[in-house]
Amino acid sequence: MEDRSLQRTALLVTTLDSFLTPMMGSAVVVALPSIAKDFAMNAVQMGWVASAYLLAAAAFLLPFGRLADIHGRKKVFTIGTLLFGIASLMAGLAPNASIFLFARVLQGMGGAMVFGTSVAILTSVFPPHRRGWVLGINVAATYSGLSLGPFIGGMLTQSFGWRSVFLINVPLGLLVLTALWLKMRQEWAECRGEPFDWKGSLGYSLMLIAFMLGFTWLPGWRGGAMLLAAAAAFPLFMRWETRSAHPIFQARLVRGNTVFAFSNLAALVNYSATFAISFLLSLYLQYIKGFTPRTAGLVLIAQPVVMAIFSPLAGRLSDRLEPRVVASLGMGFCAAGLFAFVWLGQASGLGFIVAALVLVGFGFALFSSPNTNAIMGSVEKKYYGVAASTLGTMRIVGQMLSMGIATLVFSIFIGKVRITPANFPLFLASMKVSFVIFFLLCGCGVFFSLARGRMR
Repeated sequence: MEDRSLQRTALLVTTLDSFLTPMMGSAVVVALPSIAKDFAMNAVQMGWVASAYLLAAAAFLLPFGRLADIHGRKKVFTIGTLLFGIASLMAGLAPNASIFLFARVLQGMGGAMVFGTSVAILTSVFPPHRRGWVLGINVAATYSGLSLGPFIGGMLTQSFGWRSVFLINVPLGLLVLTALWLKMRQEWAECRGEPFDWKGSLGYSLMLIAFMLGFTWLPGWRGGAMLLAAAAAFPLFMRWETRSAHPIFQARLVRGNTVFAFSNLAALVNYSATFAISFLLSLYLQYIKGFTPRTAGLVLIAQPVVMAIFSPLAGRLSDRLEPRVVASLGMGFCAAGLFAFVWLGQASGLGFIVAALVLVGFGFALFSSPNTNAIMGSVEKKYYGVAASTLGTMRIVGQMLSMGIATLVFSIFIGKVRITPANFPLFLASMKVSFVIFFLLCGCGVFFSLARGRMR
């Protein structure tokens, strides 16, 4: 018999945190020019404001997901919320760029604990026939945070300075912690008592860090060396995980589960193609169009608002129709929006920009909930934490790759200099090249999404 009270509480708590974390992330994008000015950052360093967070989140997501399965998903979720709040306070009070970026790393670790457990908690509480609907609500909360983030970030940055964007997370985090303490007593740990694979976790984290650093350090020799090291470490990691009695990553989930493997690959490609949109457009609107942070935030709202509106509907649709069809159609809409951005220039009107954002937002809404539903529905209950963390890792790695592509193109076209009117033409050229790459990536992603096979 379903425990409706527990379901409502779990949905409330995870929705609050799923709203809070991305809200801060999208608010930071609008505050970037102000942060760069305060800390005298160049174009490449600006990319690291987002990349430091994403790198830490990607490196720790899978290990924290496994720890959650062993020691309790609610426990890891709670610690992550607390760490995220403390790191936000550090970032808001940081006296220099080094401490600020270190705080962003800690935020990424806290975010990894939240991302790796929230979907697993919901999947543990709700039955399969309601899973698509509730995951749609979770995705809607995420994109509601994204939609309000640019507006709140722009308003706070313009009125109180960029530090307020981070400091506002402290009382909001306390609100989530209070709700956890008062309302959610139950714990979920289907793998309680099993040992934790420390060697595999360390190897995984180092391999992923080497890969991400290598990508962001291209085209220099250090980047190539790091990528080679990561490539050499991957088969060793998979061999270790296959032989381990209690691995952090179940290799058989990929080898014998086409739906799981290709759904995660589709998520990786989709985030790689779409995440840097807000980063590029924030710079475009403030540098090229001369908009204030508040106005730029209002324009960027268009994409996540559409996501928030249609994500629950797409989730419910995936409960009735084949998720592969709905998700693939969504990725096609994303590709159409990215193709429109290829033609973005200095004279482009706001109507054109908003229309392209709406296309991407609608496509992402159709893709995300059904894709998540497909992944979580393709594994046994005891692997929910690992499955949710794998999906979270694909999302974070995709976001990091997206930022890495944009940063790499910046370094080739602009170099390690601050963006000024003298290099605006180079900025526009680098933005166009980035969108061409993202469009081609998203087009390939449609085929990965279709290749996952049927679930019903």
